[in-house]
Amino acid sequence: MTRTGYSEKINRRKGKKLPERSESLADEPFGGRCPTSHERMTGLPWDASYHDGPAPWDTGRPQPAIVRLASEGGFAGAVLDAGCGTGENALHVASLGLPVLGVDVAETALAIARAKAGDRGIEAEFAAADALRLGRLGRRFETVLDCGLFHTFDGDERSGYVTSLASVTEPGGTLYVLCFSDDGPDTGPHPVSRDELGAAFAPGNGWSVVAIEPDRVQTRYHDDGAPAWLATIRRIRPPAGGWASSAGPTAVEDSFGRELNA
Repeated sequence: MTRTGYSEKINRRKGKKLPERSESLADEPFGGRCPTSHERMTGLPWDASYHDGPAPWDTGRPQPAIVRLASEGGFAGAVLDAGCGTGENALHVASLGLPVLGVDVAETALAIARAKAGDRGIEAEFAAADALRLGRLGRRFETVLDCGLFHTFDGDERSGYVTSLASVTEPGGTLYVLCFSDDGPDTGPHPVSRDELGAAFAPGNGWSVVAIEPDRVQTRYHDDGAPAWLATIRRIRPPAGGWASSAGPTAVEDSFGRELNA
């Protein structure tokens, strides 16, 4: 299915009244937080995406790119899945014996994820959290996964999201971003360019981009997946006094992340 078909699936829900799931949800559909640009566009909270069956991005299985990363030993230590949805990626990583926390603002998706974990006998943690305020978790992670979340934020939100990710990623830790790409036909909604990824995770923001490779994101409306970027990004150790006291990492740190092992 084309990008238009994918978008129409989302937009058909625009203006539809939310089910009476609870008094608090009906009174405060955004949970007291500021709606994201996507939510403002549709007029509905992310949770509504799960009220009429699976969301367009919910294929009922982990993304092949994430399965491949896991098979290559790409995940280590405590793992955070930011924007975990119904938990397929988080559960796959947790099935390998790693401690995993999946967070999302969609309570319906989290309930489904917890039920899957129980049914499959997989130990994984799922919690409601605002991706723009991850520091409130009070925890840090050696590996962070963003599968399909970065591209939903507009330019004004991305800097705040990148800062939020930095607040929970250990220095020397790894961030994986799998997002819709602008390279190729039949792109998904909100496609991102390689340059936009590089600019968002620049060394001055505390990151070093190791690689940005073409990949695919599977959806319910793309027969062979949508064009995607899979970015591997390292969290750079900040200098004494923080970035404000420095012009940023050195050229060696930019390219190789040497400071990570300091």
